[in-house]
Amino acid sequence: MNTTAEAVPRVLRGMAGVILDNDGVITDSARVHAAAWKEAFDACLRDHPPPDPAQRRPFDAREDYLRYVDGKSRLDGAADFLASRGFDLPLGDPADGPGTDTVRAVAALKEKLFTDRLREHGVDAFPGTVRLLTVLHSARVPLAAASASRHARELLERAGVLDFFDALVDGVEAARLGLPGKPDPALFLEAARRLDVAPAAAAAVEDALAGVEAARRGGFGLVIGVDRARTPQTRAELLKQGADLVVHDLGELLTEESPEN
Repeated sequence: MNTTAEAVPRVLRGMAGVILDNDGVITDSARVHAAAWKEAFDACLRDHPPPDPAQRRPFDAREDYLRYVDGKSRLDGAADFLASRGFDLPLGDPADGPGTDTVRAVAALKEKLFTDRLREHGVDAFPGTVRLLTVLHSARVPLAAASASRHARELLERAGVLDFFDALVDGVEAARLGLPGKPDPALFLEAARRLDVAPAAAAAVEDALAGVEAARRGGFGLVIGVDRARTPQTRAELLKQGADLVVHDLGELLTEESPEN
């Protein structure tokens, strides 16, 4: 493969840098997060069934995940989904262990389930993303990863792609700096700052609705949505939130044809 500047996809030529979300964009870890959330939320629904029977349906690992938790911090995701089902659980204490009696306990339960799955099964990077990263890295395009997950560094390292990135802003850094989570653009803006590029001159790549909204609110010059679900509805929602174009896989950007917008 030609890895000179001419190999950079046309849509990314002229971009001073590219910032990518991790889960569902770089690594195939969104499915692991979704499975852990489902087990945690379904346990909460069993232990504290909402008064309205219609609100007792199990957590949908695709629709509910994308709408309420994808791209957000663990605590924000837990709070947003529980609120959507009419829960009135107390926030709880930061020291709460895994359980279902407080929002923090549900978030802690999800964390335990996720780390157990991660240790057992590991995680891979999407091949199309790796191909794109290889081209951009070889062309010396500055690259950053911006993720609300505290596991982002570990996931990127396990998947063998951490060395592609010039900067990483993850959940650990967000907590240290007091950055609000997506859809606030703070994570992306901090990543752009670390690359020393203006947001308007950079591209942001996201699969989460909250993340696409964050990139648009941050004033990024190009916002690319990744629709792993491959449905007209998810594509339409990504465009509605502010994506300039939507692809099913980042490898599509390397083809001769312009991606669908």
